[in-house]
Amino acid sequence: MIRVLRSWEDLPADLLGGAVSVGNFDGVHLGHAALARELVSQARQVGGAALVMTFDPPPRALLDPHRPVTPPLTTIERRAELLEVLGVDAMLAYPTDRRLLALSAEAFFDQIIRGKLRAKAIVEGPNFRFGKDRAGDTELLRKFCRAHGIGCSIVPPTVDDEGMMISSTRVRRLIQAGEVARANRLLTSPYELQGIVAAGAGRGQRLGFPTANLEGIRCLLPAHGVYAGAVRLDEGILPAAIHVGPNPTFGEQAAKVEVHILNWNGTLYGSDLRVGFVDRVRDVQRFASIDALRAQLQDDIAAVRRIVATESQSN
Repeated sequence: MIRVLRSWEDLPADLLGGAVSVGNFDGVHLGHAALARELVSQARQVGGAALVMTFDPPPRALLDPHRPVTPPLTTIERRAELLEVLGVDAMLAYPTDRRLLALSAEAFFDQIIRGKLRAKAIVEGPNFRFGKDRAGDTELLRKFCRAHGIGCSIVPPTVDDEGMMISSTRVRRLIQAGEVARANRLLTSPYELQGIVAAGAGRGQRLGFPTANLEGIRCLLPAHGVYAGAVRLDEGILPAAIHVGPNPTFGEQAAKVEVHILNWNGTLYGSDLRVGFVDRVRDVQRFASIDALRAQLQDDIAAVRRIVATESQSN
């Protein structure tokens, strides 16, 4: 099982002297998967662990504190799960501080890569930058590695069928636009939100479509709309209709995430619920009557069934 550590002092001896990759790894997309494959390969060659070093919070939160920080695509815990599937042995989620951000590129390499992690190999993407003001690039990294006998692998960018580079920024834009199906094609696992089920107004129950209302979500919400998706319960993975946004029919403007689980009855209050997104069904709408809303919800459920069934067959 992958180990998640939060400080240098937590690093046991068996995680030192292996292969290291430094980066945010937010979303864990197909580009990250290519990095992870090379990282694991290099770790095996040097006889050590495959270690990812990421940052929590991200450096931008300290470098530009007045700029609103966009919620991540994945929590640290979710990143670790996805990296484990790719064969990574451990993740150091370092609590970013100003001392670390003040290190020059050379000091970062000497003190962190060589000193703290004792890396025998390092694996990065072509856009990797390191050190104060992002002064270090891959050419400087290669130079430092050659000088100290450390293996250095720069993994080429991963592109999609259209020849466009896959990146966390691109995935984020697709999620913000509600294009979850396109985003999923760039990710190693369908986009997912996680939250605590809280009591709502109970309108869904009265309409015949009870919903689980999620609170405490720490990741980026897709654009407002109705989505087809699936939830993980003890009974397995079940299809779900997901409403993201306000309820204008009832005069509510606050955005909420409400999940109707198909073919399931039960109580989830207080439980931790994970919901994956498959595709967008429609925009948020205001309805003239409760009957019109109920009829649309029935159509939404039918659409969710078709979408999830098609997705299951394609997998």
